[in-house]
Amino acid sequence: MTEALREAQKQSGAVVESGVLSSFGNDAAAVQAARQSVAVYDRSHWGCLQVTGADRLAFLHNQSTNDFKRLQPGQGCDTVFVTSTARTIDLATAYVLEDSVLLLVSPNRRETLLTWLDRYIFFGDNVALSDITAQTIAFSVIGPESDRLLERLGAGSLLGQPESSHQVVELAGQQVRIAVGNGLALLGYTIILESDKAALVWEALVQAGAVPFGDRAWEHLRVEQGRPLPDRELTEDYNPLEAGLWQTLSFNKGCYIGQETIARLDTYKGVKQQLWGVRLTATAAPGTIVTLGDEKVGVLTSQTNTEHGSFGLAYIRTKAGGAGLKVHIGEAEADVVDVPFLTHDRAASQ
Repeated sequence: MTEALREAQKQSGAVVESGVLSSFGNDAAAVQAARQSVAVYDRSHWGCLQVTGADRLAFLHNQSTNDFKRLQPGQGCDTVFVTSTARTIDLATAYVLEDSVLLLVSPNRRETLLTWLDRYIFFGDNVALSDITAQTIAFSVIGPESDRLLERLGAGSLLGQPESSHQVVELAGQQVRIAVGNGLALLGYTIILESDKAALVWEALVQAGAVPFGDRAWEHLRVEQGRPLPDRELTEDYNPLEAGLWQTLSFNKGCYIGQETIARLDTYKGVKQQLWGVRLTATAAPGTIVTLGDEKVGVLTSQTNTEHGSFGLAYIRTKAGGAGLKVHIGEAEADVVDVPFLTHDRAASQ
């Protein structure tokens, strides 16, 4: 994080907690802007890993759930890193460049993934890993007016391109990489740039109309959208099928770490629990048991308060049902609902 960027953000009311930009004191307005107009989120505390070497695509192909061998420079994908038994480590977004692959990873998984991936580089592999988080900043532009914002700044060449497509453009007089998608199931973009350029670009985005917001508003949107988070929905208790990440899976790519378990779960319909949204009548803490009658059928993993009441994410036993089910979470009643980010069957897979 550059001092110039932080200073620019503080002028807009930024509140920093434990090194993370938590809020601009406008959380409700920022959430509404992301839904109805346009907002910008600083993801500089997220990790950015760089994979280089001639074998980089084959290496990532073999270490995660998506099909990297089909990707060309300028393309990308979401992918999940899993253990040998298909337990989730992290959901990451990969961008394929001419000479490397950039991985945008969750804030608390940067060191874990770097260490884990390094274990699988064997003698003769032409692959190198590096952590470029300190030199790299990512911003997410979110909302239905994102296209208009980029056009206003002269960076509209990506409009209408497929998800995770990316290219280098000039924005606010700086060379930046802009990718389609922002980590949620909302219209928008991800801007990746060198940290010393970040303050100028941030100010240009805000001056052009993007409402700045911090981690508290992101958490609110993440839960509403259903994006799973490490240590909440992504743990060694769950696999990508249960976590609703079918869109990140390739069932045709061949062998990779965790592939046998995932293939077996798919073939034999072995997904015992699935992640859903839950609309609650009262607040409940993550970890609260979900019940149907007298039977335990799941667990609440995340919760946020919205203008319409309490909303959360919960794993629900597949046999109990899915969207439309009525359950109890602690003392609260809850309706099980679909959320935009999650998928629950093979039709969504790559």
